[in-house]
Amino acid sequence: MPTASGHTIAIPASRAIGTDVYNLDGEKIGKVEDLMLDKTDNTIMFAVVGFGGFLGMGEKFHPLPWAALDYSKDTGGYVVPYSRAELEAAPANSIKDLTRDDGYNARQEAYDYYKVEPYWH
Repeated sequence: MPTASGHTIAIPASRAIGTDVYNLDGEKIGKVEDLMLDKTDNTIMFAVVGFGGFLGMGEKFHPLPWAALDYSKDTGGYVVPYSRAELEAAPANSIKDLTRDDGYNARQEAYDYYKVEPYWH
């Protein structure tokens, strides 16, 4: 069954990881580095998008609400509805920090920052 934008509902995580991410201006901002899963309620807590580094150094990992990523056939990647400035000012941490407190703090911070309706309420 397709989503509202015509995409299939189920995809393998391996297909999402490594996919480029673009902002609304069509600029490549990074790629999906990982997906944080909540194994107790079978949900994707957030996507981990890496950007800001050069040759793997100084890269920042940003938790983005999974629902904010929309796949675009035109780009062959995900498009997020945020400007470069919004993304650069967004919460960012190391992968280790994103999983601290079982990821709940990073999830809350991301959903608050991007003003996305929490799926867990």
